[in-house]
Amino acid sequence: MQQQQSLHRKNTIYADAGAQVKLLEETDCGIPPFNQILNKSGNAPLTAESVDVLQINTGYVCNLLCRHCHVDAGPDRREMMTQQTMLHCLDALDNSSIKTVDITGGAPEMNPEFRWFIERIRTRVPDTTILVRSNLTLFTGHEKYRDIPEFLKQQRVTIIASLPCYTKTAVDTMRGNGVFDRSIKALKLLNNLGYGKEGNDLELNLVYNPGDMSLPLEQHELERTYRKQLDEEHGIVFNHLYTITNMPISRFLNDLLENGRYCQYMTLLAQSFNPLAVKNLMCRTTVSVGWDGTLYDCDFNQMLRLPLERRVPQHISSFNEEMLKSRRITVGQHCYGCTAGSGSSCHGSLV
Repeated sequence: MQQQQSLHRKNTIYADAGAQVKLLEETDCGIPPFNQILNKSGNAPLTAESVDVLQINTGYVCNLLCRHCHVDAGPDRREMMTQQTMLHCLDALDNSSIKTVDITGGAPEMNPEFRWFIERIRTRVPDTTILVRSNLTLFTGHEKYRDIPEFLKQQRVTIIASLPCYTKTAVDTMRGNGVFDRSIKALKLLNNLGYGKEGNDLELNLVYNPGDMSLPLEQHELERTYRKQLDEEHGIVFNHLYTITNMPISRFLNDLLENGRYCQYMTLLAQSFNPLAVKNLMCRTTVSVGWDGTLYDCDFNQMLRLPLERRVPQHISSFNEEMLKSRRITVGQHCYGCTAGSGSSCHGSLV
């Protein structure tokens, strides 16, 4: 398995969640604490409003090693959700009003229980919307994974696919040599199955991340550009584009530190704070489940290992919707990333 980037976890800040949190909270960039900005804008304390989405991280193993990955996923990771933890997730779905399950990783397809889990979700809670976040490259790679697109079609799964740009140079720089061509091949395969095409319910959504230290462009405008470029160059169609801000976590954080641009980026995020984005933050309607079943306010808090407030359940085995839907959200300096500009979430811009 080819390693796409010359990245090493040893002796880097992103290898230690506690060190990342300490850096974010204590480095003096002249930026006020995020809670202070929330209070000044009339949005403190930040609380949840409901639990509409259960986002489940099935593990950190991945066949790619992307520069901007906030999960620090890669081929050498070993964290993997077990079938027992998945059963706890199914119990939570049975005993709640949750209607959307968002399955992520790493590359979630690489969990050996991936197919079993999706089949059980569809059987036990048939009306649930199932989202799977994919890097696309497994679909046309190893024989072990080539049946997954057809399986996802049969299970009526919505695919959210990472494609951080519509050009080969930009994608390969961020994700590794050859990744763009493999992604295009996978998207054509999905289109041939009916994904992304009008007249059916097989939804195919793409995800954009900036390739540098900037905020995403306006989502609708960029979506039009993606549509034009992918259709004209490759005959590819899709449903929606989601723009996501690079979070100052894990590998992207390490890049900022190595290039001496950490404070510059954090200042950009803080100066771009948009109080209108706070209302629609994903943590207000989502609970994140770590690979070991630990509960978090969001996927980013999971990577920093920032726990839920103490009074609410901490593990999926003790899930309680009533308690979780009114919990107080744990925030930190990284939250500037979700509230900058048009806002950012796993489903794109917020305003």
